[in-house]
Amino acid sequence: MKSNPAIYVEGVGWRRERVASLLRRLKGHDYQGRCIYMITLCTEGRQPLLGRLMRRTAAVASAYVEPTELGSEVERCWREIPKHYPEVSVLAFQVMPDHIHGILFVTHEMAVHLGKVINGFKVGCNRAYRRLVLGSSEAMPQKQEQEDRIGRQRLAGSGEGAKQRGCKHPEHGMLFALGYHDSVLRGKGQLENMFRYIADNPRRLAMKRDNPQLFRVVNSLKVGERTFSAIGNQWLLEHPIRLQVRCHNNKTPENLRLIALQKEYFFARGREGGVLVSPCISAGEKEIARAALEEKLPLIVLLENGFPPLYKPPGKYFDACCEGRLLMLAPWAYHHERRTILREQCQALNSMSAALSNEVWTTAFEQELLRYTSGEE
Repeated sequence: MKSNPAIYVEGVGWRRERVASLLRRLKGHDYQGRCIYMITLCTEGRQPLLGRLMRRTAAVASAYVEPTELGSEVERCWREIPKHYPEVSVLAFQVMPDHIHGILFVTHEMAVHLGKVINGFKVGCNRAYRRLVLGSSEAMPQKQEQEDRIGRQRLAGSGEGAKQRGCKHPEHGMLFALGYHDSVLRGKGQLENMFRYIADNPRRLAMKRDNPQLFRVVNSLKVGERTFSAIGNQWLLEHPIRLQVRCHNNKTPENLRLIALQKEYFFARGREGGVLVSPCISAGEKEIARAALEEKLPLIVLLENGFPPLYKPPGKYFDACCEGRLLMLAPWAYHHERRTILREQCQALNSMSAALSNEVWTTAFEQELLRYTSGEE
């Protein structure tokens, strides 16, 4: 195996050298210029150190997250970002037990990359982490759920483990995992979607805890004007970035090259948090869906056949469903016999995938992708 040592990138953190994603090369986004971002940071090892899910009533709509002392310090650090970077405004923040969401508005040109801003925020959070967790047992509320206690024990259960987590290490972060996820505001209405998505996090977590059985088939899920049978994580339909996957169904060298470019593009967007929406009709669409499951990216698939009683997703679909990364939708009833999908059904599934997406695959974008990668201006 070839050595690929970790290196420290100023303003970003420890990274392994890799080819830049097609998304960044294609878009050429300026991370110092005026823009709005939704930022997501997860705790190292997804430990639930930042808060505890609570409810004011039995209704899931009343759910909220009560921050731990550490979680409150993390919010304070987030709110104070403009003190260090006056070009940045804080638009939103939501603490969750094991991650945070926030929206930042870079109002005018900065002298540094956005990664430098996030890195500075992390430095402040790490100071609080050292003081409250590594140096004390009082960081968490006295009444914690079992998973919170387990997370606390894993972090502070031994001096050696705490020492390892407290040091700078190229493979791991400290309080937060390495890096961060950013979703760049691109389309009309996306900011409102971002606000709703962040504010709705506690309710969605309550729903997941109330309904741990993600394998139950729902036979009358209403989405827009259409009704589906569904199995999996319905909240993927509410994600602010949903990307239609559509590939041509031929095996010419030109199209195979295009599919490879599409795969790289969709993976880059999926790693940023986007949800792929695919009818999985053509060979290219099936290949991208399979690879997305391998990469553990969120995926919505549209199927020609419905679900039989006691249905469970097969293979990697099972794991993805269990982890909340998959939603399977079927617009038509289940049939026992094997059928060849009709052209009209293919067209209908493509139309449905476009309707479920807020970033539709277009011929214009396809041509832009091909021109860019061929070196044309």
